[in-house]
Amino acid sequence: MKETRIDRVGIDKAGAQLAVGGTAFGVIVAISFCHLLNDMMQSLLPAIYPGLKSELHLSFGQIGMVTLVYQITASILQPMIGLYADKRPTPMALPGGTLFSLAGLTVLSIAHSYGLVLVGAALLGVGSSVFHPESSRVARMAAGGRHGLAQSLFQVGGNAGQALGPLAAALVVVRWGQSSLAFFALLALLSGAVLWNVANWYRHHGLSRLQVGGAGALHVELPRGQAARGIAILLALIFSKYVYLASLTSYYTFYLIQRFDLSVQNAQLHLFAFLAAVAVGTVAGGPLGDRFGRKYVIWFSILGALPFTLALPYAGLFWSGPLTVVIGLILASAFPAIVVFAQELVPGKVGMISGLFFGFSFGMGGLGAAGLGWLADHSSIEMVFRVCAFLPAIGLLTAFLPNLGRERN
Repeated sequence: MKETRIDRVGIDKAGAQLAVGGTAFGVIVAISFCHLLNDMMQSLLPAIYPGLKSELHLSFGQIGMVTLVYQITASILQPMIGLYADKRPTPMALPGGTLFSLAGLTVLSIAHSYGLVLVGAALLGVGSSVFHPESSRVARMAAGGRHGLAQSLFQVGGNAGQALGPLAAALVVVRWGQSSLAFFALLALLSGAVLWNVANWYRHHGLSRLQVGGAGALHVELPRGQAARGIAILLALIFSKYVYLASLTSYYTFYLIQRFDLSVQNAQLHLFAFLAAVAVGTVAGGPLGDRFGRKYVIWFSILGALPFTLALPYAGLFWSGPLTVVIGLILASAFPAIVVFAQELVPGKVGMISGLFFGFSFGMGGLGAAGLGWLADHSSIEMVFRVCAFLPAIGLLTAFLPNLGRERN
């Protein structure tokens, strides 16, 4: 294979794509589809919160604890799984992890006690902890130098699945009850079959592409302290993004029901519109970062949501829907850019960085849901959204991120 000359800190984009064989869109679409199935199954948990609260007489604090158990389980395990896979890649972990999601939904379908709900939530968390870092690694393998695009396509599957969860709950679970979750558990078998084929590609082609493709990524030698500061800032931005998202995914339906007297089904449809907007925003974030630089995308996607989050607690029903859609579009564009930016800060640690950021996002979402549930119990659900409205102001920290040249792959 013809070698290209190294220019500054990496080879040129065309040479990188030649070296790694181009973007493997078939593989990216496959893992994005499995991400859709995975996150749809995962998002059924918050989608059934109103039913669980009524049937089991749960407080908002207990609802928040369910989210905390689910997300902390994934948060703790994801970086460890990613670090292990950096040292000893395990392709068959991808289809194997789907069994935990299957078990979690099966337990939730028969859970008529708070303890069983927590067990089901924990099993769902383990399923996510295996899926996300390894699938993000596959996206990097298949990127062919277009890392932002690959990460966006992978993540949009998850966002679409999160949006479909409440819709599925409104159309199926609300009508046929909690036991209908067992039907959705069967989707884990479909996901496992697709991931089996992805794992075979991972084993025979992906590992070599990741090793060669490293030359096509942006590598900037930064002092250890500067790279660590950059990671810390990115984690702070993840905190602001996911605590705010937790306020909407866990409590937006309750907010609409209490403030505007909507039915559970109509409230779920509003949540679906918000999550669909998150999916659309995710598609845009990665390619825009590839083209214009990830730092600019991060600036806009966190701080740009601030005027709309400040307006939401004071808006009527007519404007609440459009405001949450705009918030979802803007906020969602951040995550692909943040993940790829972090991977470029710490080259060679794709699994660890993917696991750290996916895990941290899960953990912050869980802690945020628990803390906001406590706040709702001790004040009001409206107060939750008034407090969270200021979280995007943390986006000002983006000014302190290191510059990575043109930040383009």
